[in-house]
Amino acid sequence: MTHKIALITGGNRGLGKSGALKLAAKGTDILFTYRQHAEEAQAVVKEIEALGARAVALPLDVGDSQQFDGFVAQVKAALAETWQRSQFDYLVNNAGHGHYRPLADTTEAEFDALMQVHVKGPFFLTQKLLPLLVDGGRVLNISSGLTRMTLPGSGTYAAMKGAMEVLTRYQAKEWGARRIRVNILAPGAIETDFGGGRVRDTRELNAQIAAVTALGRVGLPGDIGDAIAAILSDETSWITAQRIEASGGQAL
Repeated sequence: MTHKIALITGGNRGLGKSGALKLAAKGTDILFTYRQHAEEAQAVVKEIEALGARAVALPLDVGDSQQFDGFVAQVKAALAETWQRSQFDYLVNNAGHGHYRPLADTTEAEFDALMQVHVKGPFFLTQKLLPLLVDGGRVLNISSGLTRMTLPGSGTYAAMKGAMEVLTRYQAKEWGARRIRVNILAPGAIETDFGGGRVRDTRELNAQIAAVTALGRVGLPGDIGDAIAAILSDETSWITAQRIEASGGQAL
């Protein structure tokens, strides 16, 4: 049986890694990117292979669109060498970084960095990879629960994710003729090293979030990994152009 292939940006840690492992456990092969920490990325490759799937890790800075042509060439080479294929099945635009500063204090450089990684990067990387995505494939963008709820200092970051939510609907509409489903997943607060691990490591913040979450705890990486695998599965083939929140009912 031919395995499906998922390309995940930022797959060496956090939510991207969790999604990669959950997909691999269900029989999907993984091609993922990392910006730095090559040894960490190779360790993830070994974890995926231990689950019976194949994996390739490629370096990429999603915030540098000048790298995209070279990256697409690397993807083509990896597909041909590892899978003897010319296309892949799923694209997960996951790579990103946090930002915690009031709107009045956010610098233009910080704004530009967020725009490069969270909007421009996914926009043009997806555009470049579109010819390599199979007809009937899936694109899953990653947003944030912060587009629905507000937390101090998160406005600039949330605005970037809001742009991706609008873009997702247009991508779904324009690529529907190729039967490509495009959705966007909005995680709530999750215990990862994102933002310096502030949700995971700050006991008071973790407790505050748990107290306003219907299911009574902060999310774990596996919660989002499961959601990624579910949204990309064949069982959700009639779902497209949707914002799907996975927050345990945070701030209802």
